[in-house]
Amino acid sequence: MAATTIATQRGPVFIGELPQDFLRIVPTQQQQQVQLDAQAAQQLQFGSDAATMGRLSITVVQAKLAKNYGMTRMDPYCRMRLGYAVYETPTAHNGAKNPRWNKVIQCTVPPGVDSFYLEIFDERAFSMDDRIAWTHITIPESLKEGKVVDEWYSLSGRQGDDKEGMINLVMSYATLPPNMLVQPQPVVLMPTVYQQGLGYVPITGLEYFALGVPTVYTQGMIPVGAPTQVSAPQSLYSEEDLKSIQDMFPNMDREVIRTVLEAQAGNKDAAINSLLQMNEES
Repeated sequence: MAATTIATQRGPVFIGELPQDFLRIVPTQQQQQVQLDAQAAQQLQFGSDAATMGRLSITVVQAKLAKNYGMTRMDPYCRMRLGYAVYETPTAHNGAKNPRWNKVIQCTVPPGVDSFYLEIFDERAFSMDDRIAWTHITIPESLKEGKVVDEWYSLSGRQGDDKEGMINLVMSYATLPPNMLVQPQPVVLMPTVYQQGLGYVPITGLEYFALGVPTVYTQGMIPVGAPTQVSAPQSLYSEEDLKSIQDMFPNMDREVIRTVLEAQAGNKDAAINSLLQMNEES
């Protein structure tokens, strides 16, 4: 009698194998699309065809802008978008029309990506940052031949196409072998939406927890998809090599020299020749 009472209190139970969707939340169509977008982004950024991937080193040197917008001197900074990755330079405080950054950015170039988009913003303290210039840059094919490109690119803006000034970039390229992958700088692997003053912001929410997409939080970064753990690449040169070349070019930025040396696979003679050529062109 007691056993019958207990069974009645328990209510109906399942007998046999549980269904596949037991205690699972069925994702909505929007959540499924978010998952597909995230998988596509990860496949594009860290695809299996690693032999075709490369590392693009971009030194954002300086810009000469056509106009200083606002009542005070502008505080410009650059934002670049390459594939699903977004990179930023520090702010050149009081840079006005002639900001200098000398910021070296290491970018992983996914298969099929041959260009990047660059914007210059004026950092504001009490309002949204103001976008003052932009340009679309095709990655030069000569980089894949081991050359270093030091070029000025025209900027578009309120003054018109190619009339907002120019920006100086130094670029080099290295092909990544299948067993080596550069640990990315701030990378957005989630679907993003552009917001004025904030740029490309990932679409976040509880749906990512329901879909099981891991996230990583690092100082100065927005949530990103966790990449596969990889070993750090070995240096192709020593600090003594870098110092000896810097002594030969005391007026050249150390990070620019480092970029050229890396592009020449640690070959000091080739790096010195490239730096001499850059000095002659400037």
